[in-house]
Amino acid sequence: MNDSLTDSLQRPLRDLRLSVTDRCNFRCTYCMPEEVFGPDFKFLPKDSILTFEEMERLTRLFARLGVEKVRITGGEPLLRRELPKLIEKIAAIEGIRDIAITTNGSLLRKQAAALKAAGLDRVTISLDSLDEETFRKLNGNKSNTERVLEGIEAAAEAGLQVKINMVVQKGKNSEDILPMAEYFKSKKHILRFIEYMDVGNTNGWKMDEVVGKKEILNRIGQAMPLEPLEPNYKGEVASRYRYEDDGQEIGVISSVTDSFCSTCSRARVSAEGKLYTCLFAEDGHDLKSLLRSGAADEEILRSISSIWEVRADRYSDERREGKPAGHKVEMSRIGG
Repeated sequence: MNDSLTDSLQRPLRDLRLSVTDRCNFRCTYCMPEEVFGPDFKFLPKDSILTFEEMERLTRLFARLGVEKVRITGGEPLLRRELPKLIEKIAAIEGIRDIAITTNGSLLRKQAAALKAAGLDRVTISLDSLDEETFRKLNGNKSNTERVLEGIEAAAEAGLQVKINMVVQKGKNSEDILPMAEYFKSKKHILRFIEYMDVGNTNGWKMDEVVGKKEILNRIGQAMPLEPLEPNYKGEVASRYRYEDDGQEIGVISSVTDSFCSTCSRARVSAEGKLYTCLFAEDGHDLKSLLRSGAADEEILRSISSIWEVRADRYSDERREGKPAGHKVEMSRIGG
């Protein structure tokens, strides 16, 4: 492991977000809106997507450079066939101490036990409302809340650590902040509120639709008093809080109003093998060609290192400073 690998802002490489597919069975308005990702949309052909063996090899190399945590993303990762096999491969890699998945939860009930058995540690489920009508509007009318809630409970029963992510949009689901907080407080699951972000180029993001961290905390705190918690580790994206009465944890991910670029240690590899150094990056670096050209491990390691060492991404900081955005990679390609 190379503990000294840092970028141009002295941020280490510790986390790898690995997309296994660009497809999703939802059409959430802030990620894959139906009017863009409709029936005629051309997703990646199968032969252009990394195989599990290629993903395993890349993860092994990233681990040699300091990566300790891997998060499997999509698209919707549970659409990738035989995903537990990939989890098993990653769990066996020296240096990897934590494996998680981000999912919409609609397919989780049937797969939770197998994922846990394969070595998965944690699961984060995206759920933006408990109100059926609101939830269906936000996900493109592709699923109901019951199916997702069943997946959440199946994950907990399987022994996985569970977190829930709610993307908050003013006028769309902001009235659900308190009901969501109350429900998951009662269920003893960690709920994290995410400020609506300008990811990709297709979601029609507007700053006036953002509900900021302070407002979210004020709404909850007036009903159920909160106290702050220290981060679990340097670079943790969520600001942590707990309820004063029972100690149950919640969090807020505030990349718009209170960005955390200065401690970002995450690299992202898309399903077609491109390395992105920021969620809001314009371009990726092609690792698949290296993998499929017969390049030796040391050559690939040098390539990854050279990319990371010049990394200077601080998009959310620059947004706050008024810098105009360029053309960004779609979140559905790199999983958030």
